[in-house]
Amino acid sequence: MELASWQKQFDGLGVNVAGMTYDSVVDLKAFHDKVSLGYPLLHDEAAAHVTALGILNEEYPEGHRAFGILHPGALLLDANGVVRGKFAIAGYKERPSFEVMLQAASELVQK
Repeated sequence: MELASWQKQFDGLGVNVAGMTYDSVVDLKAFHDKVSLGYPLLHDEAAAHVTALGILNEEYPEGHRAFGILHPGALLLDANGVVRGKFAIAGYKERPSFEVMLQAASELVQK
């Protein structure tokens, strides 16, 4: 949710924003409609993307209801889809700084 308050600054850099979760498409749509997010929410089937990107919270084994939870954070991808920055913190109580992510996005855009 905090991302929504930073979205204009990322938009100002020409950086697109999206969220990703293992929640069902139905749940994602209901949440998106309820809070009127200005960015898309993506469904990660069977945690395939978070596993491949190395941000899967491994405290929950496959079959556990929480399997697929990722470490909170963000990925910065370039226009070709190449990961140029990974901001993920183990656990769920702390989040990466949006100031740091915005600065990294700014530097990537300037290259």
